[in-house]
Amino acid sequence: MAEFTGERVVPGKVDVDLWNEHVARYVFAARLAEGKRVLDAGCGSGYGAARLALRASSVVAMDLAAEAIDDARQRYRMPNLHFVRASCTQAPVRDGAFDVVVAFEIIEHLKDWEKLLQEAGRLLGPGGQFIVSTPNKEYYGASRGPSEPNPYHVHEFGFEEFRVALGKVFPQVSMLMQNHVAACALHPVQAFAPAEAYVESSGGTAQDSHFFVAICSNWVRAEASSFIYVPKAANLLRERERHIERLQGELGEKNRVLGEEQEEKQALVEMFRQQTAQLEQHNRWAAELDAGLTAARNRIVALQQELAGEQAAAREMAAAYEAKVAELDGDIRKRTEWALETERRLEGELDARGKELAECVRLLDRAEATLTERTLWAQRLEAELHQVEAQLRMVRASRWMRLGRAFGLGPRLGNG
Repeated sequence: MAEFTGERVVPGKVDVDLWNEHVARYVFAARLAEGKRVLDAGCGSGYGAARLALRASSVVAMDLAAEAIDDARQRYRMPNLHFVRASCTQAPVRDGAFDVVVAFEIIEHLKDWEKLLQEAGRLLGPGGQFIVSTPNKEYYGASRGPSEPNPYHVHEFGFEEFRVALGKVFPQVSMLMQNHVAACALHPVQAFAPAEAYVESSGGTAQDSHFFVAICSNWVRAEASSFIYVPKAANLLRERERHIERLQGELGEKNRVLGEEQEEKQALVEMFRQQTAQLEQHNRWAAELDAGLTAARNRIVALQQELAGEQAAAREMAAAYEAKVAELDGDIRKRTEWALETERRLEGELDARGKELAECVRLLDRAEATLTERTLWAQRLEAELHQVEAQLRMVRASRWMRLGRAFGLGPRLGNG
């Protein structure tokens, strides 16, 4: 079974007053649908179409919501009632197929509401009537107060706007106002009999009306006479008293809940006070931390400045060291060049001395050869040269003498 969501009326799921105001419109329309072909555009859960089918020759009930159509087919099974899932702004029906088209509480739900009026005009046959209703924008705006607008309403109408919009499509428009009224009913005890009604006043102004109901036609203007729907109730005042009793019970429950909420609020206030105290303590702690952080930042700045000075001094010292090292490198290069030059010079001198010594050895060898020759000569003169031979032996025995001779030093002995 469908549940009432606020978008469409579901039998047994809504407040009695809301139910009666919706049913009253269908009872009113049923008088005009006697023996006729009727379309219920935006039929919802189908309760109104079933009311129309009691007096109409045939009723087609149309709605775009699949769940609403499925629920209506299960609830209302009548031979002259057919439920169709389709859009009331684009009905899959030929032109002029109906004598009466009703559209109750549907136009305010449509963004393209003009198409509903045009489609109703297309579907009506000669002499047909379009019966349409919508809530009064001014009344609902005042009754809602500060609450949010109805989320299912796309466009709500004031009286004059509604009348003008209908007049653009239908040449003949009769406007009626629908309201809840207080009445006194006199009827038999055992059964309801046909009743006469006496309406004392005109029913108030359009601005104060609860709903607007219009009978539109392309042909003859409908006579807009008063109509009263009296819902089934033994005593309206008794029903109101019971309703007041229920409200008082609800009020007591609300007072109990309010008391609990006040206690909870008091606990929350105390919790808030504690949290405020903790917050103040945390703020003081944060202020101290902030002061410490500021001091630390200042110290960091000072240290950074000191570090910059030390780095500058270090760079100057490093530059001096680099200059000194460069100077020492130059001196070392000079000393190295001097040492290499000295080495080359000494090597040259040593090579010359070696060559000179080799020449001395050669001369010594030559001298020894000469001495050998002279020895043979001396043997013939052995007698006279004993003293010379002794000296020669001394010379031969002494290498220093040989070296001296090689260098041209010392006395020259003999004739050599």
